[in-house]
Amino acid sequence: MSIFLSINRLVQKGIEVQLIEERDARYVRNQILALCHLTNFVEEQTIHPITESLPDLLEKIVQYAIDEAIIEDVFDDKEIFAANIMNCFLSKPSDIHQKFWKKYKEAPERSTDYFYQLSQHSNYIQTKRIAKNIHFTTTTKYGEMDITINLSKPEKDPEQIKREKAMKSNTSTYPDCVLCPANEGYEGRTGYPARSNHRIIELELANERWFLQYSPYVYYNEHCIVLAEEHRDMKVDRDTFERLLSFVDLFPHYFLGSNADLPIVGGSILSHDHYQGGQYTFAMTKAKEDFSFSLNAFPDINAAILHWPLSVIRLQSEKRNELINVADMILKKWKDYSDQTANILAYTDSMPHNTITPIARKKGYTWELDLVLRNNRTTEEHPLGIFHPHEDVHHIKRENIGLIEVMGLAVLPARLQDELMEMKKFLLHQPHRIETYHQKWAEQIKENYSITEQNVEEIIEHELGQKFTRVLEDAGVFKQNESGKQAFQRFIDHLNN
Repeated sequence: MSIFLSINRLVQKGIEVQLIEERDARYVRNQILALCHLTNFVEEQTIHPITESLPDLLEKIVQYAIDEAIIEDVFDDKEIFAANIMNCFLSKPSDIHQKFWKKYKEAPERSTDYFYQLSQHSNYIQTKRIAKNIHFTTTTKYGEMDITINLSKPEKDPEQIKREKAMKSNTSTYPDCVLCPANEGYEGRTGYPARSNHRIIELELANERWFLQYSPYVYYNEHCIVLAEEHRDMKVDRDTFERLLSFVDLFPHYFLGSNADLPIVGGSILSHDHYQGGQYTFAMTKAKEDFSFSLNAFPDINAAILHWPLSVIRLQSEKRNELINVADMILKKWKDYSDQTANILAYTDSMPHNTITPIARKKGYTWELDLVLRNNRTTEEHPLGIFHPHEDVHHIKRENIGLIEVMGLAVLPARLQDELMEMKKFLLHQPHRIETYHQKWAEQIKENYSITEQNVEEIIEHELGQKFTRVLEDAGVFKQNESGKQAFQRFIDHLNN
């Protein structure tokens, strides 16, 4: 296929998916020609409909740029070039912002549908790479857990790694981080992602300016990020509850939650205040109640403890301000709460250990807040955290348990794809190269099941779900046993003192 035909097909695909209109075709084509260092255009017949995906068509033009030495065959060069091409299809931020809120007046779902599709078709959301992820659900005693083996983020090639090492002396600090609003339209550089095709939507949450975008590597349907205008550290406080509920007021078809604001129990980015949400029902959303309880100072609040591996208080009310007041009260009391019999200390010297992972939803006229109690204390026995995945499950996951995992979606490392394949061979008595850290687990599985070619994958998936459940149980501050339930009751009694 010639470069002219590739460009023409990409432009036509942009029209098909409503990125642009027919009237825009010449302009967009000329912009792409300039990026490809082409000064003429040879019209070639385009067959309709165009069966290739937009990322596939884009890859052909990127390959042309490599072949013609316009860019080098290095990850960042390719990302920057591809984002610059797709930016040719996008309107200015103000136009997209106005269209979003115009559609919002019709219905909140229409505005997010529009922006989500735009983010996909512009290749900001990496749909082709995301499709590589392995995803399945598995039954546990807490409900259907989601398991994802993350294969979407490409590995860096040697030249990319070499470049990044050479760039370490680069003192550029713009943008401050990958979540700052300053990323909108930023071309990118070695070691920093391309964002030419990135757009964000301005929101007002609790009298403060925030922005809505989608995750480039979505882990679930309409996985969005809501970020503060100011580059400031993550913080969970009363204002957090105000903002979360303000957001679900605006978009009642979405949930919104915040990672905890302390290391170990927080997410991967604590340097920029942000939340994550979307239109997805997690296992935790559907979790049953272990028991309900009353809060003496807040008789109109429905409060319950969830049957969930982590320690979750669910609050429901049709009175928004009262819900914020009770959530703020629980957060403040939890921050200062210690129970040595449950291994919970609020402080080591002046270092705080207690915080909360909050999640907000709106169901009809009722607001709902889930408060997940977290503690990040470490010991010699558990140097990565007492309430963190313990060493015996590190062969599956040792990273922080952030908001997404808290709600029941495992994001597991790419290495497991090959490692589980070798374990499958081991279970079927075939030649294998099973990792030593999986050996004990694999032997236990072999003892517990009658394994065949037909059921081996189902068994591995089920057992992986049980391991993830253990990961979450390790992160729970009040364990799902009798002593843990008694300790949770002591904290509830403390709330009513």
